Amino acid sequence: MVQVGPPPVLLLASDPESAKAARDFAREYVDYHVPGASEDHVEAVVLVTCELVTNAIRYGTELDDLVRVVLDADDSRTRVEVQDPVRRRPRPRPESHERDRGRGLIILDALCPNAWGVYDIPLGKAVWAEVRAS
Repeated sequence: MVQVGPPPVLLLASDPESAKAARDFAREYVDYHVPGASEDHVEAVVLVTCELVTNAIRYGTELDDLVRVVLDADDSRTRVEVQDPVRRRPRPRPESHERDRGRGLIILDALCPNAWGVYDIPLGKAVWAEVRAS
């Protein structure tokens, strides 16, 4: 079978600059696979993808580890899953206007209410979120 359009999986280095590659990947994937998606939906998917990748790199990897991004989309929702090699699960932090970190789960709750979670994989964990179509 010939692959048509952007693939659903992207491997990224454990590097902060990988967040940009993840944003570009998410935008291209949704634009191609859900051509009628609203700009709000695309931007929400891009933001969720960036947050999950940033958190995976910051808290779930060490030097030379890889992060795996898996996307799946249809007309009703886009699922974003990010896998990393550390089993430690994300935990909410209190809101703070003094830190510029610690807002990832707040963003997930806002953009994906009751539609995100974590599960173990053989070599780490996967954090997933579903952005409903708008």
